Amino acid sequence: MSQGATMSNYRIRPGDTLSGLAARFGTTVEKLARDNNISNPDLIYSGNNLSIGHSTRDTFDAGGNNQGVRGGNDVGGPTGVGPSNASNKMQRLAEAARAAAMGMGGYNSQGLCATGVSRAISNALGIGVSGNGNQIDNNLPRDKFKQVDMTLEEALKIPGLVLTWESTSSNLGRIYGHTAVTLGDGHSSASDFIERNTTNGGRTGFKVFMPIE
Repeated sequence: MSQGATMSNYRIRPGDTLSGLAARFGTTVEKLARDNNISNPDLIYSGNNLSIGHSTRDTFDAGGNNQGVRGGNDVGGPTGVGPSNASNKMQRLAEAARAAAMGMGGYNSQGLCATGVSRAISNALGIGVSGNGNQIDNNLPRDKFKQVDMTLEEALKIPGLVLTWESTSSNLGRIYGHTAVTLGDGHSSASDFIERNTTNGGRTGFKVFMPIE
């Protein structure tokens, strides 16, 4: 803890993620994990208390003048949504996707990406969505989700966005595509497993969908 920095306590709420809280409170996942002796940053529990260190320059305002900005870069794209102002629905969806993935394949793909995403959407939002990886985009109800124009790099910094690809490089992926939900840490997404380094490599037909509040 640097000189002049202070500590505050925060009670974890359903849908919170360590990456989302780090962005909100102007700190890092690594610092939160270290200050709170968290061995697995992907696993935090609702109701537990977090000690959050921040300097006088940090703000507990989730929006403020830096809305949608992280590390000096605008990550909101044309939507204006960034890590610090993701909606409650988006936070819930990210947490449900993480739980679904850990309950299915953990960090190993089971070839059931659409099942994982559908389960997360149902558990978080109460919405039933069917179809495989490259059909979910057409089956997402347009009064509940809207397509947004942003890069994969931008999307991965925001929790609770649904990603879809028409085709991937695997044999099944060429037929069924792929879908996942962003976790908001800048690199991970969840479906039937947690993909810790999500890329467009070998994937085509990329789309992003955002829950409508």
